Amino acid sequence: MFVDQTLIGSLDGSAEMVLHVPHDEGEVFKFDKPWEGLFAGYVTMLYVDGKYMLYYRGMPKAGSDGTTIESTCYAESTDGENWTRPNLGLYEYDGSKDNNIILAQLAPFSHNFCPFYDTNPDADPKQRFKAIAGTKRTELHGFVSPDGIHWTKLQDGPVLTDPKGAYDSQNVAFWSESEKCYVAYYRYFYKGKRTIARATSTDFVHWDEPVYMSYSDTDSLVPANHLYTNQTHPYFRAPHIYIATAARFMPGRRVLTPQQAKEVGVHPSYFNDTADAVFMTTRGGDRYDCTFEQGFVRPGPALGNWVSRTNYPVLNVVPTGDYEMSLYVNQEYGQPTANIHRYSLRLDGFASVQARGEKGSVTTKPLTFTGDQLAINFATSAAGSIQVEIQDAEGNPIPGYTLKDASETIGNAIDRPVRWKEKGYDVSELAGKTVRLKFVLDDADIYAFQFQSAGKKQLANK
Repeated sequence: MFVDQTLIGSLDGSAEMVLHVPHDEGEVFKFDKPWEGLFAGYVTMLYVDGKYMLYYRGMPKAGSDGTTIESTCYAESTDGENWTRPNLGLYEYDGSKDNNIILAQLAPFSHNFCPFYDTNPDADPKQRFKAIAGTKRTELHGFVSPDGIHWTKLQDGPVLTDPKGAYDSQNVAFWSESEKCYVAYYRYFYKGKRTIARATSTDFVHWDEPVYMSYSDTDSLVPANHLYTNQTHPYFRAPHIYIATAARFMPGRRVLTPQQAKEVGVHPSYFNDTADAVFMTTRGGDRYDCTFEQGFVRPGPALGNWVSRTNYPVLNVVPTGDYEMSLYVNQEYGQPTANIHRYSLRLDGFASVQARGEKGSVTTKPLTFTGDQLAINFATSAAGSIQVEIQDAEGNPIPGYTLKDASETIGNAIDRPVRWKEKGYDVSELAGKTVRLKFVLDDADIYAFQFQSAGKKQLANK
């Protein structure tokens, strides 16, 4: 995907990297049960075997971090739009167990309980779901579950400790397919800023020494703004790329007047700041790529989203259609209308290389590949097109794969093979060799590319 600078060698002509705006599909979930309330938050979305699983903190009234007011709740959906709260009968609230609470009376772990589905092939099936939770007082404890609903603590003490760790936020963990280890990203403070640390583990119990993340836009350990939640997770179509839909917090940046705050019903202590979401990536290691400095999800026109600690993205971007993925956002925090909105994007569509007006091109750094065809995720206008040239490591066009040989690719598709006039779709003779790709764009966007194995017979029939 064209979400960072990793493979970009040069941009020429009108070509530029563009961050795309997610489309607000509206409210899909309201925190309107008595045990949920104004301060429901720190939400996680899992997509497992065709089912959407939603986890969040229930907190009907204000209180300090890690009190018995807090609980952990669960809802589920088959389409990502319509949600049910199963009556689990696990914990009592106000004299009844007729609720969807999966963790309660275990302070402070319901403050920021954050689960993941463990894709480690060697994971114990009885521990297929894992979670981390805790505050500075307890540090981060591990939890395990066979089904994502019935949870137990992994051990008495914490699994992850760091003297610099603050943990007073949503701390996240996952199994990394590319790094072959568990990875955690969590809150700490540095030079007065809310920022992010990272640790790794091979067994989820013993963690290596933490590293403290740096940022490409500041070239330092200090982010440009407070990062309240980091929401770092592997992108489901390219798990070697970790997407971070982080909450950018702007303390003291008040927008609402006291009268407006009263009108929207926000808690009196929660309208003196603002927040939105930004987009970062990392591929492991100690650095976030911050190619796009602008807001990713803005507060929008609703006054209730111009208050403290709102517009915080739900952890994980998930597929919601053959051509669509969705990002969910916790909005109108601290208000009776607290809810979750769904935002949609095309698959791989966080960002693109785009050319408008005049032609532009993007040329990759040298790379090697396996497979026998090149497919692209792209969109053109009716008059636009994309052509692809394959060059050698020094940038010389390879005969048969030059721009003159390249057919125009026109349309809008997630996965379209690229063709050359004489070679057809077959690039197998170049597999394993060092090459560069040059994409020439005419009123077009390219979101991603992938080398695939189609097979000789299939290529001959195209």
